[in-house]
Amino acid sequence: MILDGTLDASVQAAARALQQGQLLGLPTETVYGLAADSDNDAAVAQIFAAKGRPANHPLIVHVADAAAITRYAQAVPVFAQQLIDAFWPGPLTLILPRLPQAAKASTGGQDSVGLRCPSHPVAHAVLQACQQLNPPVWGVSAPSANKFGRVSPTTAQHVAAEFGDALLVLDGGACEVGIESTIVDCTRGVPVLLRPGAITRDDIERACGTRPLSKEELPAQTPRASGTLLAHYAPNAKVRLMDAGQLQSALDLLGPEGRHIAVYHRSPLRSASRAIHLRAMPGDALATARELFGTLRDFDELGVRLIWIETPPDSADWEGVRDRLQRAAAAG
Repeated sequence: MILDGTLDASVQAAARALQQGQLLGLPTETVYGLAADSDNDAAVAQIFAAKGRPANHPLIVHVADAAAITRYAQAVPVFAQQLIDAFWPGPLTLILPRLPQAAKASTGGQDSVGLRCPSHPVAHAVLQACQQLNPPVWGVSAPSANKFGRVSPTTAQHVAAEFGDALLVLDGGACEVGIESTIVDCTRGVPVLLRPGAITRDDIERACGTRPLSKEELPAQTPRASGTLLAHYAPNAKVRLMDAGQLQSALDLLGPEGRHIAVYHRSPLRSASRAIHLRAMPGDALATARELFGTLRDFDELGVRLIWIETPPDSADWEGVRDRLQRAAAAG
C-alpha cells in the first residue's frame, strides 16, 4: 500500500508500523529503503528475508540527528565529526565503533556500525516521529528496497513493484540523488572511502583536511559495508561498458538486424536498426546518477537482453556512477 508521505497521518502510521516491528518502504534522498527498527532483531531479520540478503552483510542505521549517534557508536573521531558537521543531514554514511548492545542484527556480527542522517523531508519526519513514540525507535535500518543485488528503487512505484501491495510504502517522490550514500570508514584513524557516492573524495578532503584513502590502500581490517560486493545493482539484462568508439563499431556490425539491445550513451551514436533502443545520458554526473537506476529499470521493462553503456569519464565527480555501473556489469 502506497501512502502520501507528505501527510502527517502517513508519517505517524509509518512510525507506528516501525515500532510494531513491521517493514516500511521509506523514501530517502539517495534511494528508497526497506526499513525496520534497528534495535528489533526480529524486525531486522525480516529485511534480510524479504531481500534475500546474506545475514552477514551489514545494514546502515538511519538516525534523526547527530545526537542519536551516542546510542549506537562508542566514539566519533575528530575527522568524522567534521564530516558530520559538513554533510549531515545528507548522503553520507560513517562507519564507527559500535556500542556492544546496539543494532546487533543490523551489523552483520561486526563491532562497527554504519550511521547516516538522511536529508529527505519524509525520511526526516518519520525518524523524528519515531523518537516521540513510547517506547521510542532511535534508529531505522534501511537498505535499498529491492531484492538483493538488483537495481535500487528511486520511486515508490519501484518498491511496490518489487514487494507487492502488502508492504506499506511512503511516497516521497523521485529520489533527488539517485544512487546510494557515500560510505566512509572512520574506525582506523583516517578516513577510508568504502563506497563512492554524490559526496566525492574532494568534498571529503575539503571538509576534514584529509584525503580519504581507498580500501585498497589500507586493506587490513576493512569492515564489511552495504553495497560493496563486486557484483551488485544489476538489472535482468546483461550490462556491458564500452567507450564511444566500441559502441559505434558494435552498432555498425549489427546493422539493421540488431535487436534486444538498449544503449545508454553520452556521445552521438547512430544505428541502422529501429529495434535497438538508444537513450542519451546526461552530460553531468549528478543528473546521470539521478536517473541511472530508473533507466536500467526502464530497459528491463522493454525486455532487452543486453544493455550497452558508454563508460563514464574518469573523474572524481563521476566516481559514484562508475562504481554502480562496474558492479552492474560484473553481475553479468
